Amino acid sequence: MNYDELLSPAAKQMRPSGIRKFFDLAADMPHCISLGVGEPDFKTPWSVRDAGIRSLEQGRTKYTANAGLKELRAEVCNYLARRFELHYEPQNVLVTVGGSEAIDLAIRALVKPGDEVIIPEPCFVCYEPITQLVGGVPVHIATRAEDEFRLTAEQLKAAITPRTKLLIFPYPNNPTGAVMSTADMESIAEVLRGTDILVLSDEIYSELTYGLDRHVSFASLPDMAERTIVVNGFSKSYAMTGWRLGYAAGPVPIIKVMTKIHQSCIMSAPTTSQFAAITALRQCDDQIEMMRDEYNRRRRYVVKSLNDMGLTCFEPRGAFYVFPSIQISGLSSEEFCERLLKEKEVAIIPGSAFGACGDGYARISYAYSVDHLQTAMRRIRAFLQENGWLKE
Repeated sequence: MNYDELLSPAAKQMRPSGIRKFFDLAADMPHCISLGVGEPDFKTPWSVRDAGIRSLEQGRTKYTANAGLKELRAEVCNYLARRFELHYEPQNVLVTVGGSEAIDLAIRALVKPGDEVIIPEPCFVCYEPITQLVGGVPVHIATRAEDEFRLTAEQLKAAITPRTKLLIFPYPNNPTGAVMSTADMESIAEVLRGTDILVLSDEIYSELTYGLDRHVSFASLPDMAERTIVVNGFSKSYAMTGWRLGYAAGPVPIIKVMTKIHQSCIMSAPTTSQFAAITALRQCDDQIEMMRDEYNRRRRYVVKSLNDMGLTCFEPRGAFYVFPSIQISGLSSEEFCERLLKEKEVAIIPGSAFGACGDGYARISYAYSVDHLQTAMRRIRAFLQENGWLKE
């Protein structure tokens, strides 16, 4: 059989994840220090694990409603109101298999062939391929280091055409750690007022911001809730990556269609994870604060270490990534990361994995222990020194 002819052209053209490539290479190197995967090194809080265990002991192993346990959706509403001044009812919420499924469902529910989807880059790797799978047209906006990788109103305005359907709004940002201030977002909202452009606001890192200003949801701005699907989840805030649980919150007509797709493709999110998540939302605000404080300590250390060795980076204010320039090496980001892995067994991710404008940068996660980070920084410094690139 000629599988090349049988496979979907759109599926064949999907780029493999640049993140997973380096993760897989590092997995075969027993002494490798990996700073590549965006996964908290903390264990899921014990009260959350215990709630999951108790749900199993009680035999709560059946399917839930397609949209998720109503009790969980109510707690999501309470959480969003308490933390971000977002006001939803359970019918506005769909529980998904991680935030990634929520992104997939939103794009599939909204985008038809030929619709344009504006994607600020550098950004997480899934937005473009999902858009292409449904026949949408990705429109890339290259954000700039001099703007601290924030989307500007001028850039957005220039990218809009009569075919624009959706804006991806990925802040706090993976991979750059960029955040958007309320004033920044208001200027974006002003461009959108009077249009029918929808917004997918990926807020999975909403609890991981550093400094005096807490995260403000795009949907909380005047007139924006009616056009915004908020995507969030439990992986980053509660160290629940393996539980695979996220959610979308937005206008009921959109959530209903997303639920129909979810119903046909997935059925429902894992039941055990849903019961555990109820406890996370009710009891674990203090755990969020503890993890954020520790990430902040690591953030300051890594930013200073990189700047001191000439891998300059702006101070990221969100998520748990830094995005240093590797241009002193004269290498592409792919070449730099491959050589660092081979010569010093440190795995970081090429900036080009997050869009063409990311070339010349690399993503480093600080969601690792301080000992792990210190070892990695020593090896990176030695790598630069041995190649004549170290800025003393």
